[in-house]
Amino acid sequence: MFYFQPQKYKLMQATKMTIIILLMSLFSIANVSAGGVDIVGTWEVGSKEARITIFKTGNYYYGKISWLKNPNDEAGKPKTDIKNRDEHQHTKHILGLLILKSFEYNAHEHIWDKGTVYDPKNGKTYSCKLVMVNNNTLEVRGFIGISMIGRTDTWTKVE
Repeated sequence: MFYFQPQKYKLMQATKMTIIILLMSLFSIANVSAGGVDIVGTWEVGSKEARITIFKTGNYYYGKISWLKNPNDEAGKPKTDIKNRDEHQHTKHILGLLILKSFEYNAHEHIWDKGTVYDPKNGKTYSCKLVMVNNNTLEVRGFIGISMIGRTDTWTKVE
């Protein structure tokens, strides 16, 4: 015969709740250790002239120009990478151009670093680090040599 035992029922419910809380905590910790807030998505640059879509491949992050305020040149043709030092790149369209390359998430400092940023306005590539200020703000710091000598642009997440 089965007898209902309220103490055992309460203990089972408490055990289930403890397991659920533990699992949720583990997923939260895993999310924070993997970068917490992720930079993947589309960002508008500080000048509002372009949007960059950041994506992840393996353990690395990349970004390409996905929107331009003025995608065409004076002749009405798509802008191309005419400032690139490599003449073979001059015919590449700016729209779709990969400008952020090979960033790694640095969990210790909570930044994305070891990558480069390419500036199609001057044809130069710089060392770069990315810092999430909050869910909607990304600081992009391009520099030569050490990060103290460089420039920071603030990007805003596009919904």
